[in-house]
Amino acid sequence: MSLGKNLQYLRQLSGNMTQEALAEKLNVSRQTISKWESDAANPEMEKAFELCKIFNCSLDNLFREDMDKRSDKYSDLRLEEVKGFRYVEYTVISTDPESDAIDKVYRYAKENGDETPKVIGWDFPNLSAEQINVFNMHGYTAAWIVPEGMTPKGLALKEQKEHKYVAIHIDRPFDNPFVTIPGAYRTLDDFMRTNGLLHVENEVIPCFETDGESMDVYIACK
Repeated sequence: MSLGKNLQYLRQLSGNMTQEALAEKLNVSRQTISKWESDAANPEMEKAFELCKIFNCSLDNLFREDMDKRSDKYSDLRLEEVKGFRYVEYTVISTDPESDAIDKVYRYAKENGDETPKVIGWDFPNLSAEQINVFNMHGYTAAWIVPEGMTPKGLALKEQKEHKYVAIHIDRPFDNPFVTIPGAYRTLDDFMRTNGLLHVENEVIPCFETDGESMDVYIACK
């Protein structure tokens, strides 16, 4: 763990805040910030509390955790207004549901003449304890984003209005998916907390991932 690395990470999450800008907020010199970030010195308790207030974190976050879980696969961390869209979804509950759900909605798209479909997906949470603990199942929902002007045949069409999301891009997410993808969600959670954003669970898809060799992860916020 490193206070210095944590401070650098938090500054980057806060709109790439400069050392000078942080020093001004704390009424210290830029050289003092530089010393903290190089782990050559630690802030006094009063300044540590001020840091926690500025970055909306705890002392444990600041001093005892390795907050930066990013890798070189991550880029384009951002706040984005996602335009409204229509979609058709399909849910699978099994021990390995992702590929089945995604394949199904690609078939929906192809059958309706969409040769370059945009597909997103998210974990389906409504499982029983028996399904999870006894049968080791989990759920996954995939959705085909229906192009404007297209009306799918015989499929239930849903609609989401324009909404604000935090998002991050991942290159080669499946090289090490059980580390890289959860790490992206943790980074987005840190970004939201640092910038005073709240999760949104109702009336929109709370979070989703785009499908493909690269991936963008989105979390709804306000």
